[in-house]
This record gives sequence, C-alpha cells and structure tokens, in this order.
Amino acid sequence: MDSYAWIEYLDGSPRGARVRDILEDPHNGIITSPVTLAEVVSKFLRNRRDPRTAATAIEDNSTVPPIDSTLARLAGEAHSEQRKKQPDFGLADSFVLATARAKSSKILTGDPHFKGLSETVMI
Repeated sequence: MDSYAWIEYLDGSPRGARVRDILEDPHNGIITSPVTLAEVVSKFLRNRRDPRTAATAIEDNSTVPPIDSTLARLAGEAHSEQRKKQPDFGLADSFVLATARAKSSKILTGDPHFKGLSETVMI
C-alpha cells in the first residue's frame, strides 16, 4: 500500500473509506514498504500530528518487509525504467513498486505516478 492510500485512510476521507474496506477484508494481505512508513511518518511530523498514530496503524494493519540488497536492486531497476516514462518518478515510489513486484502484489494508491501500471489499484 502506498503512502497516498495510508494518508487517505488515516485522514478518514471518502477515498480513505475505500481503503478501510480493503484493509478490513480478511482475504487481503496488506504489505507496506518501509519507505512508505517513513513517508507517512514524515508527513505527520510536518503537519504537527503524532507520528505514532500513523506508525501504529501501518504496523498493526500490514506487513512491513525489510529492505535488503535484492529489493534495493529491484527498486533501482524500477526507478530507471519509470524515469524514462515519467521524469519525476521518485525513488520512494520505486521502492513501493519493487516491493509490489517482489511480493506479486498490487499497489493501492491514488498517486498518478502509478496510473497505468499493471500493479496498480487506484482509489
């Protein structure tokens, strides 16, 4: 799950309600890149919100796999590939994409950077 989806969920927005439905479905296994966790914590701090709220929600409702050298290489490859199409595709998004690919999973997001990728489920 991408930081966009987590923020919507934590803010309780209408899109966040869609995320909540997916989170609460016992058939779904939720995976969050550790880079996403860092992005959400940073956003909470910048907005003077308690980052423990965000971290606890993410850690309690998803699996946060470690970053290892294999994932780092996959993220680098994804970054290079996507930058050819989208010059502003960020390295953090590359880790989200690499995590989804490594786990054969989907990316739940509303971030337009992911639009059109087969791994993406837009909210």
